[in-house]
Amino acid sequence: MIRALDVLVAGGGIGGLAAALALASAGHRVTVLERREDFTEIGAGIQIAPNGFAALDRLGVGRAVRQRAVLVEELRLMDAVSGERLTAVPVGERYRRRFGHPYAVVHRADLYTPLLDACRAEGRIRLLTGAELTAQSEEPSGRVTVGTADGRRHEGDLLVGADGIRSAVRARLLDDGPPRPNGHTIYRTLLPITDVPAHLRSDAVTLWAGPGYHLVHYTVAGGASLNLAAVLDDGAAEAVSALPAERAAVLARFPKLAATPRALLELGRDWRRWVLCDRDPAPRWTRGRITLLGDAAHPMLQYAAQGACQALEDAVTLGALLTGAAPADLPTRLTRYESVRRDRTARIQLLSRRMGTELFHPLGPAADARDALLRPLTEDGLHDRLAWLHEEQPLPAP
Repeated sequence: MIRALDVLVAGGGIGGLAAALALASAGHRVTVLERREDFTEIGAGIQIAPNGFAALDRLGVGRAVRQRAVLVEELRLMDAVSGERLTAVPVGERYRRRFGHPYAVVHRADLYTPLLDACRAEGRIRLLTGAELTAQSEEPSGRVTVGTADGRRHEGDLLVGADGIRSAVRARLLDDGPPRPNGHTIYRTLLPITDVPAHLRSDAVTLWAGPGYHLVHYTVAGGASLNLAAVLDDGAAEAVSALPAERAAVLARFPKLAATPRALLELGRDWRRWVLCDRDPAPRWTRGRITLLGDAAHPMLQYAAQGACQALEDAVTLGALLTGAAPADLPTRLTRYESVRRDRTARIQLLSRRMGTELFHPLGPAADARDALLRPLTEDGLHDRLAWLHEEQPLPAP
């Protein structure tokens, strides 16, 4: 009889908890090591496409997330300067029939909390906080050991690095330096929907594209809040995260806006600022009995709205491939996990970069070319272009 594996998962975010659930469902014992003192998810809105919901269903939390989500009827692309509607992707009933799942938006906590609740209810999962990794190694015995800042030592059959874009596991595994700022600053705020006039509310994800900038907004938290983000291609070269930003400074950085996006921007309060970062696709992210998952493996810009969905796909794929695995199987199974996931995630990383320049921020003739490409597309044509990205991904056999 094959014994259950002892799995160490570094990182208690969306990817780490999803990995823990998938591996526990495969019959293994999982210890999640979270560096913070509690399990929380910071941030505001997040978009979930059908491929993400397919993975959530496989993890057993799809229904709970749907109950908290706001279903979207349309993905709108607007001209931020003229106010003109450029195109829209219908994601209502016809889209849901084709892809088998909805397109929805949630507050990050409304995705994270069902994952956390499911992990707490699973007897095979142990959740540890205050466990920042300080060391990791593979032992001659075939086991993996990690040390944490609180002085504890943990041992398992494998280590999954799901510790985000600045992954400590990746730094020791690949030694490929920090993530790269891409020159875009994003300002985010979350508003009570009661502060938003009725004519500015909608059941769509709306993106206002301008020359070198864009705004995006949609409702979250069951319709109780409006998530608003404004992105500027300003050449920012220093990574910053969640720094407070003065309202007047935000307004001054986006002077050329049509009336509707200007009105939305002026509603914003309590702005915070990030500089977006990503990495080039990695040729590999597995070595021996250590592998990476989610942003630790393939951090991507938010323009394709697939970061969380890809972490969820990673998790269910890893769980499928480790079903029935013995300790001796791990190097081969982990290498196969990487090979199954690498090309798809690399394609989305590169797509996300192109979308920022070619779809959301083009200038002059490039913007005209974008408009000429998008306007003739029918509903079916738009869905066809999204199919490879949004379709449910088949799971590999173990």
